[in-house]
Amino acid sequence: MQNKILIVEDDPHISEILEINLSNEGFEVVCAFSAEEAIEKLDDSFQLILLDIMMGGMSGYKMASKLRSDNNYIPIIFLTAKDTENDMLTGFSVGGDDYISKPFSIKEVIARIQAVLKRNKRTSTITKAENNLNTNGFEINTELKEVWINGEKVELTKTEFEILSLLAENTERVFSRKEIIDKAWDGTTYITERTVDVHITRLRKKLGNYAYAITSRSGYGYRFNTSE
Repeated sequence: MQNKILIVEDDPHISEILEINLSNEGFEVVCAFSAEEAIEKLDDSFQLILLDIMMGGMSGYKMASKLRSDNNYIPIIFLTAKDTENDMLTGFSVGGDDYISKPFSIKEVIARIQAVLKRNKRTSTITKAENNLNTNGFEINTELKEVWINGEKVELTKTEFEILSLLAENTERVFSRKEIIDKAWDGTTYITERTVDVHITRLRKKLGNYAYAITSRSGYGYRFNTSE
C-alpha cells in the first residue's frame, strides 16, 4: 500500500518538483496551494503532510496548530526558508515532527519522510508494570500515551512523549543527546543534537512547575529527576 502525502506549498514550481520526485519514489501525492485548501482535502487516507510555513492566508504554523487542537496527529514536516533557532522552536511547539530548511535536496526530503513514517509506525518499546508512572502528582501513562500533572492533562507531541517516557523509565542514568536521538527518532541521521535541546526546552515549558523533573548534566546529557 502506498503512503499518501499531502504537499502544502504555494510555489507551483517547488510543488511540482516535490510531486514528481515523490511520485517516482512510490508515494501517492496530493497537492494543495494554501492551508485552507489543504484542510479541505485532508482526510484519514493521508500518512504525512509536507507543509510550507510562509503562505498567503493561513500560515503553516497556524494550520499545524489547528490540526493538533482538533486532535489530528498526522505527522507534519515543515518546509521553510525560515531557519533560525526560534523558527525551529516554533515549528516543534505547534506539533511539527521535522523541519527542513529551503533550499533543500530531494534526497534529503525523501530520507526525512521515510524516517518520520518509520518512526510513526514503530511500536513503542517502553513498558512498565501497570503501564503507569506516578510520582508526586506527576503521572505518565505509557499505555494511553498521556501525561497528567496534579489532575491536569499535559498535551505533548509524540516525540516529546517518547523523550519524557525514556527519561522517566530510566531515572538511574543520564542519557546523552545521541542516545535520545537513537531512541526517540529511531537513529535518524538528519536529527541534530540541537534538536534534542529544542524539544527538552519545549517539554520543560509544558511541565510548568515540574520542569525540574528533567535535569541536565553539562557535557553529558539529560536525566529524569524525581526529587525537587
